[in-house]
Amino acid sequence: MQPQDQNSDQNQTAKIAAAIKLLIASYDAGGSLLICGNGGSAADCEHIVGELMKGFCLPRSLSAQDRDRLSAICGDDAARLGEKLQYGLPALSLVSHSSLITAIANDLDGDLIFAQQIWAMGKATDVLLAISTSGNSENILLAAKTARAKNMKVIGLTGAGGGKLAPLCDVLIDVASNDVASIQEMHLPIYHEICRQL
Repeated sequence: MQPQDQNSDQNQTAKIAAAIKLLIASYDAGGSLLICGNGGSAADCEHIVGELMKGFCLPRSLSAQDRDRLSAICGDDAARLGEKLQYGLPALSLVSHSSLITAIANDLDGDLIFAQQIWAMGKATDVLLAISTSGNSENILLAAKTARAKNMKVIGLTGAGGGKLAPLCDVLIDVASNDVASIQEMHLPIYHEICRQL
C-alpha cells in the first residue's frame, strides 16, 4: 500500500469514527436519525433504517422489566412479543412517505420534499444523514440547510470532495470516486460499519 493510500484510509476511518460519535451523542440525548437521498441513495436510506430499527449485528433483546410490562398488558401474546421484539434506534427515511412527498412537490416545491419534513419534525437532538453521490442535489442541499437551521447535526455521505454539501456538514464522509455506481458500492460498507458500531 502506498503512503498516500494509507493516509486516505486513516482519514476515512477517522471520519467514520466521528460520525459514529456524533450519532451516539444524539441517541444518548433522545434524538433520532433522519435520512435522505435520491435514486439509489434513497434505497440506501431504507436499508439503513432496516438495520437500525431492529437488531443488526448486536442482539437487542428486551429487559426483564419490559417483558414484565408486556405480560401485564398483552395476555396470551406476551411471551411471543417478549421473545421476538427487539430494541431499536430511532431512524426515519424521508423518502418513504409517497403521499406526503408528492403533496409537498405538488403544493410547495419539488426541491423541498426533504426540507419540509425536517422543518416539521426535526429537533436539535436529531441528526440528518444526507446521502448524495455528487453532493450537489438541490433537494439534499436544502435539507441540510434546513437541518442546520433547526440546530441539527448533519452527516454527509458523498462522492469525492462532497460538492456543495461539504460545507454544510458537521462530518463529511466522501469516497474517492466520481462514478455513481462505484460511489454507491463504496457507501454500503461505510454505513454498515456505522450501524454495526451503534
